[in-house]
Amino acid sequence: MKTPTRHRASGFTLIELLVVIAIIAVLASVGFVAGNKAILSAKKTKAMAVASSITSATERFKHEYSALPVPAGTPGKDGGSVFQTDRGDGLKIVNILVGKEDEVNLRRLKLLEAPVGKAKKNGLIYNSQATEVTGLYDPFGNPYYIVLNTNYEDKIRVKPGNTETVLPGVDVAVYSAGADKKLGTADHVKT
Repeated sequence: MKTPTRHRASGFTLIELLVVIAIIAVLASVGFVAGNKAILSAKKTKAMAVASSITSATERFKHEYSALPVPAGTPGKDGGSVFQTDRGDGLKIVNILVGKEDEVNLRRLKLLEAPVGKAKKNGLIYNSQATEVTGLYDPFGNPYYIVLNTNYEDKIRVKPGNTETVLPGVDVAVYSAGADKKLGTADHVKT
């Protein structure tokens, strides 16, 4: 006579399920961290490209007009003048470089190529009629800072935050605060 065999119920035990869930959670967290680093790196690269475009546009303007794109009546400062691309003379400089101004950029040359942004992020923000730029922002939502050699000395001083860098033989430098939105930290973008 044959003895009855016991069949184990098919399925997973609670321990096996918990191990699988733990492995999935670890893999997901590693993927999230790596993905977040890649996104931040891409944004920084994009910000650096726009900062370099501002520098190149300023240098092309100087080559074309034998002067820097400074609005009329802007006083020069020892070591260079700092302009913010979301207000005042900094905004005027952006409009000069994109050809939306004809008092300084007499031929309205479009020297600055930058993406059009949205909601004060990722590029040029235009007014509702697209007749002028109302701001230029990095991918993190910060304005760019343009330092121009307005006294035409042999150097400019760049001072993002508490650190100062002297750049000899340079007419323009551009920087932004970066992801942490604080100037002078390691993550800021600079040309």
